[in-house]
Amino acid sequence: MRIALLGPVAWRTPPHHYGPWEQVTGLLAEGLVSRGIDVTLFATLDSVTSAQLDGVCPRGYADDPDLDGRVWEAMHVSHAMARSAQFDLVHSHLDWLPLAFAEHCRAPLLTTVHGFSGAGILPAYGRARSSYVSISDADRAPELDYVATVYHGVDVGGLPFASQAGPGLAAFGRIHRDKGTHTAIEIARRAGRPLTICGIVQDERYFTEQVAPHIDGDQVVFLGSVGPRRRAEVLGDSTALLHPIDFDEPFGLSVVESMVCGTPVVAYRRGSMPEVVDEGVTGFLVSTVDQAVEAITRVGGLDRVECRERASKRFSADRMVTDYLAVYDQLVGN
Repeated sequence: MRIALLGPVAWRTPPHHYGPWEQVTGLLAEGLVSRGIDVTLFATLDSVTSAQLDGVCPRGYADDPDLDGRVWEAMHVSHAMARSAQFDLVHSHLDWLPLAFAEHCRAPLLTTVHGFSGAGILPAYGRARSSYVSISDADRAPELDYVATVYHGVDVGGLPFASQAGPGLAAFGRIHRDKGTHTAIEIARRAGRPLTICGIVQDERYFTEQVAPHIDGDQVVFLGSVGPRRRAEVLGDSTALLHPIDFDEPFGLSVVESMVCGTPVVAYRRGSMPEVVDEGVTGFLVSTVDQAVEAITRVGGLDRVECRERASKRFSADRMVTDYLAVYDQLVGN
């Protein structure tokens, strides 16, 4: 089976720091190659992969202000589609843009929907000749038909288990009102716990007005975007990950990464969280600040070994690869 993985080009694959779509695409490429699949990864040309690498974008446009993302994404997709007849399947992880080129794809097209940025992009999905995979049952648009739900997988080996947690809490993800960074600060303050925040600043005004004033380097520490090793260290050393989201989260990679480190999650019951968090095993689901503060008093009673085992079984990259191979077989007929 010859598979083309059409990855995003905002960042390198795998990303140095932030880049969840690039992270998932890179892990899938490695896993498929390890299973003997002939894989070509279309990504930035500085990407690192065991698959055959192809592309036109020299590096991630989010890292280089001289690169116009709209232009390079369009050229990236066009280049991949021009080669599409050479593959048994083209698997896109690049949002809506490849769907506009779907009529030029000379192989079956599969699109993993990593989340909808807004209702305005739905026409591209509704009109395109593509099959769709959702990353959670909660993140399905009623207008679309899906062939499967495939939960993201993570590199379990790159997330070492931490049996002993420190007293602090963690908040991971882009700094944006959607992620509830300000709410995490309030929860930690009321719980009397220090908080470490990691993530790219996506909304500068929000950060300046509602996050930065609380950063004191002691009770509230901000590390910015951190790479895989530092991420694992911070998560593993925490009593819990706070995830008080203010939107319907499509999946939540940081939630899974935390659980694999053995660190339970206290998350708001929205979007995919009831699917991802196993109540009383890998964390607690709450709806208010008061409930989150109360959950922190109970989270130390959860078994961190069981937390890691459950999360590793459900969300390993190997399981993700197996699930996608089943989808490929269904679409290609091999």
